[in-house]
Amino acid sequence: MSGIIGKKVGMTSIFDAEGRNIPCTVIEAGPCVVTQVKTEENDGYVSVQLGYDEAKEKNTTKPLKGHFAKANTTPKRKLVEFTGFEQAPSLGETVTVEIFNEGDFVDVVGTSKGKGFQGVVKRHGFGGVGGQTHGQHNRMRAPGSLGASSYPSRVFKGMRMAGRTGGDRVKVQNLQVLKVYAEQNLVVVSGSVPGAKGSYVILDK
Repeated sequence: MSGIIGKKVGMTSIFDAEGRNIPCTVIEAGPCVVTQVKTEENDGYVSVQLGYDEAKEKNTTKPLKGHFAKANTTPKRKLVEFTGFEQAPSLGETVTVEIFNEGDFVDVVGTSKGKGFQGVVKRHGFGGVGGQTHGQHNRMRAPGSLGASSYPSRVFKGMRMAGRTGGDRVKVQNLQVLKVYAEQNLVVVSGSVPGAKGSYVILDK
């Protein structure tokens, strides 16, 4: 699928033609530069690598400097490969938000907000032990029993317990493109998108 790299700006809401208030997310998408074109002959598969967001030259390694120089562009902070462009862009070409049209459906990939080490109530939605009577003390947000004792004498893998929460790669599918502002490189999609404001997101068409 063709796509583009962007940054999450934030959430807002707009009214549709029927007067319904629709929650939506504003994404600054592109412009992205084609930094590499992979072919079946040279690489074994066909894809297009896009670069987004300016990076400082002093923070770029020499191999990457040569990689960007081959595309005749400045160093970029984010590189992502895409497959399925209808017309494969050439090396050094710019891909803008105009690849999307209002009414299209896109998949958005982002990194969810990291919440650190959390208990089972926040992490998995447990309800706690229950009432405060009958000798229950300081057990409101406890996980409860973890399993049998003498057999199997261990906790099975995958048991829902406390642990690090968030900071995962998350894909949200079938978000509708509501507005495209080509001059500002902005696209407005319905619903919410994973990640904090200013975080990188990938839009797949």
